[in-house]
Amino acid sequence: MTRTLAVIPAGGAGTRLWPRSRASTPKHVLPLGEGGRPLLRDTYERLRGLADEIFVVSEADQREIIEAVLPELDSEHLTLAERNPDAVMLAMAADHVVRGRTAVTRAVRTAVRVAAGSRSLVAFGLKPTFPSTALGYIHAPRPGPPGTKRVKRFIEKPDLATAKRLLQAGGYYWNLAWFSWRIDVFLAELGRHAPRHLAGLRKVVAARAAGDEAAAKRLYAGLPVEVVDRSILEKTDRLLLVPAEFDWADIGNWAELGDRVRADVRGNSVEGDTVLVDTRGSLILGDRRLVATIGLEDMIIIDTEDALLVCPRSRAQDVRKVVEALRRARKTRYL
Repeated sequence: MTRTLAVIPAGGAGTRLWPRSRASTPKHVLPLGEGGRPLLRDTYERLRGLADEIFVVSEADQREIIEAVLPELDSEHLTLAERNPDAVMLAMAADHVVRGRTAVTRAVRTAVRVAAGSRSLVAFGLKPTFPSTALGYIHAPRPGPPGTKRVKRFIEKPDLATAKRLLQAGGYYWNLAWFSWRIDVFLAELGRHAPRHLAGLRKVVAARAAGDEAAAKRLYAGLPVEVVDRSILEKTDRLLLVPAEFDWADIGNWAELGDRVRADVRGNSVEGDTVLVDTRGSLILGDRRLVATIGLEDMIIIDTEDALLVCPRSRAQDVRKVVEALRRARKTRYL
């Protein structure tokens, strides 16, 4: 019986949710999951029962952070291709907000079944509900094997006019960056479309097999940095898509989070101790002190122990500019 190995990529900090998301508290450990759980824990629980084993891929600097959220993980360093070359791999991001367990389970089982029984790579897609300019799209207009569509092309994050056209045309899906494939099939496609990357990976594996972790680390750091979409998925002729029907969001900024938090009668989404006077349509997340506002509309206020963010909701995507400014000023204690 084919084994299913789930892989959760959990790296980076998610700078667009500063000042809550930082190097010490990356986005995937923020309590934005079901019942206030960390997103990483939410993803792990979603995969339990769907995979034989679950692995988390992250940088060494986040090891203690990951272990604090998932203490049941062991710290063994594994190369999946050596462990189970004919297994099916299921990749699911650590920092997505997802609701609808039954629909998720149905989509995952379809993807794993198709990947196990064919030499196809399988992506998950979500039928768009509005013309998003923050997400990539996958064009999959023709039916494939039961439960799938055949992928024709990828579309990078479009402008608003293009996004509206895609929504109206149909046959386009949001790219969730969830995937499934047999490990041996993926490696074969990596060899076809990114041979330098595969050759570099083999050198890393050889160094580790020889017990030279320092050389393996150096070789790995020298590998090309490219997302799998561009290196393989946009080039392969073996790609299928499973249309999904669950509630999903990749919270990219505070305004998007505010849209998903229950608001009061004045449209304010609030956490912590607050006093709001003539304030409407605002996201206000307090920390250890009282936050008082007067006459505000469509604002974002995020308080933490050592930093306070205040900006209009319409400028939420610019929070990364604050992070860039802090880096330039070498104020790393706030990052």
